[in-house]
Amino acid sequence: MKEVISRFSILPLTDDVEWLANEYTRYGAVPETYPEDAYHIAIAVINNLDFLLSWNFKHIVRRKTRDIVKMINTLNRFRQIEIMTP
Repeated sequence: MKEVISRFSILPLTDDVEWLANEYTRYGAVPETYPEDAYHIAIAVINNLDFLLSWNFKHIVRRKTRDIVKMINTLNRFRQIEIMTP
């Protein structure tokens, strides 16, 4: 198991990620009381991932979050990400 896990990269928490996560909470994509969910999305976007897979229907995989993330990413010229369940 350790061998399999060692092949995965850990994506960094950068200033850009922090800024984008704050934008997501500021505009209501994710509640301010759950900043880790905003960071989850922001890390994926900043690292140019195509998809974000999650079972978190409460804060991540919901229409409101996807719509606001799309709006913020468009306004700030970030690449769009597809948020969905596995």
